[in-house]
Amino acid sequence: MPNKTVTLMKKKNQYPIYEHWYKTLNWILDFSERIPKNARFSIASRLSNLSLDILDNIIDAIYSKNRRSFLNNINRLLEKLRVLMRLCYDRHYMKLKQYENITRAIEETGQMTGGWMKADGQTG
Repeated sequence: MPNKTVTLMKKKNQYPIYEHWYKTLNWILDFSERIPKNARFSIASRLSNLSLDILDNIIDAIYSKNRRSFLNNINRLLEKLRVLMRLCYDRHYMKLKQYENITRAIEETGQMTGGWMKADGQTG
């Protein structure tokens, strides 16, 4: 019986969205740890949870034949994450360059998700 970790490692090479989001997730988790204490249990935990939920949905989509609900969830979660990142920028928890970089990474993930939906014939 193949090791699930090895199987996922093989599959992730076929899904660039996995590798892209994994790197983005690492950045978000590091950033969340630096949010001021007064917002750590609200905004920081929400950022972490949303980002981890996105990874969960990517993995579920990789292993599912019916990906539509997972891909729709990814898009919905990305939109929530965009709003929270804007809030972090507005509250001066991050610098402009950080905000630009994370919004670009989120946008790229959204484009990859849309491309995946289109490739699977699941748009609309």
